[in-house]
Amino acid sequence: MAEILIRAAGETDIEGILGIVNGYAAQNLMLPRTADQIRRVVRWFLVAEHEGNIVGCGSNVELSPRLTELRSLAVASEYRSTGLGRRLVDALVARARADGYDQICALTLSEGFFNRCGFVTVDRWAISSKIWHECIYCPKFDACDEIAVLMNLTEPATAPTALAPEVSMELWQGLKLALVGQ
Repeated sequence: MAEILIRAAGETDIEGILGIVNGYAAQNLMLPRTADQIRRVVRWFLVAEHEGNIVGCGSNVELSPRLTELRSLAVASEYRSTGLGRRLVDALVARARADGYDQICALTLSEGFFNRCGFVTVDRWAISSKIWHECIYCPKFDACDEIAVLMNLTEPATAPTALAPEVSMELWQGLKLALVGQ
């Protein structure tokens, strides 16, 4: 059996990424993505390739000069429980460190997986940059079921620092209405 290669993604990988991500989106486990959404950020994706097929993916998307989000992490169902997800996370964390980020976060339904990868669970409202970038436009914003996890990249022995003070849900709702309209 050929080895699974983790590499930077390119334009020719967009359909493979979409197939995996939107397969999980159809099960309400991830948010769906379009080809245009992936195309805009494909340079930040890593893919896992096996025998010419894309079998896993994930990306880092900058939220601030200090913080990147690990996003769209997915492994084809037949490759689950093989360690491939962990390999992708490790590669994306290494890339975030090399790119000079202080912290990496994720919003996930698989909290335990990320905890085993070295992330700690945090209050999602502490990740204010994430709210401003994409969450306010999400159809699940009012009933989000995702859990925020965070990893310090520059000081791994210390507890993660909050990126913003606690903010009430009412204030965020008001900000959402002001930004996207009613």
